[in-house]
Amino acid sequence: MDNGSVVTRLGNMKALLGIIAGAGASYGLYKLISGQRFKKNRKSTPSESPGAKSVQLSEVKLQPGSLLARVSGLDVICPRSGDGESAGIIHQSPNNLGPQHFKLLLSCLQNGDDQVQRCRVLRILGNAAAFTVNQNLIREMEGIHIIAHFLSDPAADVRVCTLNALNNLCMNVQNQEQIKLYAPQVLELIEMSPVNSDLQLSALRLLTNLSVTDEHQHLLKESVTLFLSLLVVSREALQVQTLKVLVNLSSNPDMVDDIVQAQAPASVLLLFDERTAPAVLLRLLTFVGNLKAWRPSAQVADELRRKQDSLFRVMLDESSQLHSKLVQLLSHPDGEIQAQVARILT
Repeated sequence: MDNGSVVTRLGNMKALLGIIAGAGASYGLYKLISGQRFKKNRKSTPSESPGAKSVQLSEVKLQPGSLLARVSGLDVICPRSGDGESAGIIHQSPNNLGPQHFKLLLSCLQNGDDQVQRCRVLRILGNAAAFTVNQNLIREMEGIHIIAHFLSDPAADVRVCTLNALNNLCMNVQNQEQIKLYAPQVLELIEMSPVNSDLQLSALRLLTNLSVTDEHQHLLKESVTLFLSLLVVSREALQVQTLKVLVNLSSNPDMVDDIVQAQAPASVLLLFDERTAPAVLLRLLTFVGNLKAWRPSAQVADELRRKQDSLFRVMLDESSQLHSKLVQLLSHPDGEIQAQVARILT
């Protein structure tokens, strides 16, 4: 990064930042896998909140080692001495930021007209949101809605930074009540982004946090097919993150009815193989083990059996090839995988 001077403007300040490129062609993953459009029941996304008022600062100079530099890992501006309201941001620890500091950051985010500036501020806010006190302050200042507005930013880098900031903010039950409103938009980003992209990975991390408890899992019940489709086309990192969401959902008995009815690509069975990465295979077995605990009535089983591509038919029915694949995995060198397989077969 250029360590030269940086002159920033909020209102009367100008921003001169290093360039970070980020873009990606978009296409519909689920459409590619199944030939159908993914069913979406989209809610309208809340409009950007007015949030904090813009803070006017005089021209400033770069000061390495300032608070925001420590929080974000990036060089930031340092206000001139005498600017009492702004100078306080420099000499405090990341877990002791006050409302005036977040007012400055949120104003910068709203008023900035540069992609790199938005990314930098979003990183600062996201890193600061690792502390509970800051999570609460950002929410109370309508910061969640201000940040979430940039889920629709045309720049892929900005969308990734937005998802990462929301992910940290999501580690707070009260914040989840606001973040859940954006679940349809996050799901759409997963569907329309390039496979294995940072956008997909960041979006799945956010959904993992949102689905840790039963409270908001119903928002993802129409997306099980999308997640299963991702498993068969993505690399290990994305497979692991996708399976974290699926394991969360399958841990809730109230979600299983929706999961077993979802369309599942037959090729998902190819993952039950010794050559599959252990981190993927272990979570996949945990997912199946959770579903095996579900006991449908004979009538329900017959109905599901008639759906050729349902998850029930592909993975759970007696006619599924999964059983023979599981038997082969009993000799897997990983003891934890062996234990999971034994759990399913007994």
